[in-house]
Amino acid sequence: MTDDEQHPGSAPPPQIVLDVWADLVCPWCYIGRARVRAAVTAWERPHEVLVRHRAYELDPGMPRGRRRPVLAHLAAKLGRGEDTSRGMSDRVTAVAAADGLGLDFGRAVAANSFDGHRLVALARESGGPALEEAVLGRLFSAHFSEGLVIDDPDVLLRCTAEAGLDERRVSAVLGGDDYADVVRADEETAQQLGISGVPFVVANERIAVSGAQPVEVFTQLLQAALQPAAG
Repeated sequence: MTDDEQHPGSAPPPQIVLDVWADLVCPWCYIGRARVRAAVTAWERPHEVLVRHRAYELDPGMPRGRRRPVLAHLAAKLGRGEDTSRGMSDRVTAVAAADGLGLDFGRAVAANSFDGHRLVALARESGGPALEEAVLGRLFSAHFSEGLVIDDPDVLLRCTAEAGLDERRVSAVLGGDDYADVVRADEETAQQLGISGVPFVVANERIAVSGAQPVEVFTQLLQAALQPAAG
């Protein structure tokens, strides 16, 4: 007896799996997420596509609780003045706006993203792709649009609860090291794949696209994922 015969009401396995390496404090990852979602939504069989978040930290050494504005942090990191970082952020903001995203770098606060990634992993285990997506979107918005400090436990608790996570479970995770191994495993795989920048999207573990590419490129990736592997 097959699995489908045993569970006639169960959904068939996805035909396409997109593993998306991204950081919660990366504006291009926020933009890339919107474009991947647009490509999947327009796909003729969106229910056959599974999108999985994979953790990546652009600045793993960022101290928690520093409360430093993003523009000042970028200026220091790049060794340039805030006018330069403001010009860069203005260009990204304009690109994001065309994708329907509101970025406010004037309010954004630099933050360590490790705990946020842990809670996205919790969401995936607790409620599957839908809850994972809700938590991911809520944390992106909190950081880029609302000026919230996403390495603050109280902020993480409130935002993830708003997205649908159980507050008691979130508190327990933040008080320990649950899902740290999931984040580290994602980062180790990224290193093995030679990923040096995000977003980075891998379809069916064999075809990759780097960067926040246009929707059309992600659509082509979906098409390519259905083709038989060469050789």
